[in-house]
Amino acid sequence: MLEKSHKTTKSLNIHLWMPELFALKGGIQVFSAFFLEAIQAIYPEANLTIFLKNDTDEMIAQNRDRLFNTQTYSTGKIKSPLRTLLFSLKLISAAIAQKPDLVISMHLNFSPIALILKKLIGTRYIAIAHGVDAWDIQNPLLKKSLYAADLILAVSHFTRDRLCQEQSLSLDKLGILHNTFDANAWEIAPKPQHLLEKYGLQPKQKIILTVSRLIASEQYKGYDRLLDAMPIIRQTIPDIHYIIVGKGSDRDRIEQIIQQKGLQNCVTLAGFIADEHLCDHYNLCDLFAMPSKGEGFGIVYLEALACGKPVLAGNLDGSVDALCNGKLGVLVNPDSPQEIAEATIKILSEDHENKVIYQPDILRQEVIATFGFESFQKTISSYLSNFLDGF
Repeated sequence: MLEKSHKTTKSLNIHLWMPELFALKGGIQVFSAFFLEAIQAIYPEANLTIFLKNDTDEMIAQNRDRLFNTQTYSTGKIKSPLRTLLFSLKLISAAIAQKPDLVISMHLNFSPIALILKKLIGTRYIAIAHGVDAWDIQNPLLKKSLYAADLILAVSHFTRDRLCQEQSLSLDKLGILHNTFDANAWEIAPKPQHLLEKYGLQPKQKIILTVSRLIASEQYKGYDRLLDAMPIIRQTIPDIHYIIVGKGSDRDRIEQIIQQKGLQNCVTLAGFIADEHLCDHYNLCDLFAMPSKGEGFGIVYLEALACGKPVLAGNLDGSVDALCNGKLGVLVNPDSPQEIAEATIKILSEDHENKVIYQPDILRQEVIATFGFESFQKTISSYLSNFLDGF
């Protein structure tokens, strides 16, 4: 049963600031959509106002069923950089007019606006820290806004700890709100015959899968290191096949690496795969591997686990949270192709000491219990009750 809605003595006024919900689909957008759903369930009678920087009115109209009982503002039709200025002015003017009980910013970059409002009218605000947005912050105003925040919620212990260390923030100011996912979108199933045929693979052939955007700024995802590990893996598993799902500007460089290492016959760049076909790709693989070293959390790990698949991830970033410190998968040094190769061989040979990774039903049950929407909503309710209960 989901967390019950909160009863309040007056109608709450909550402002949610988001980069977008519909213009792009990435980790922050998915997180924001689930957060909105949770707020609507926890405080169904609240006056909820949503500000979307990059979405247009048309996008909002097409998705009005997801924005029920909300007032919505967007600036997506305005060209940058004017959009940023007008969006900021809208946040300030609406807050001064409506005096929200709480502002929740889905991106740290909006926090300086909240700081201005706090100084002007005493606005309380919560900021969400995802990953790279929270690291190596140099902007003085953004730094001040973090110190002044009433609460910062980080999606992983790695993000929280790095933010605390770099910005000298007190741990008391930060909480953990892990990413969530739609468990109903993923299921355990046999390898799809149509995909075996599409990629020219055999049912018993061992298949590794990575799902990632292929752009230069996200090379930290680890597909490079897996390509480095493939020649070592092939010495033990000659017919191993590696499928990389995703598109982006880094594809040409990846193709060059594949050619240089002579991996043309054992690596497939599948390109963009629509969401409705991703579950089949997870079920096609014998191992989902993304040995990242800069991941804020990694929703793809949850999706693979919900399909009952063994998962290999890096041990230096938010992936550790997603795999529950190795309870639900295998953590390796993401900078060591040798360690990646050895772990991959052990997993695919069913010789790894973590036997849970070979029990699909348990993997699915555990990942849903830990990171499913019910847990996500309960955690949000716990944090917000300190701010809003009794109003």
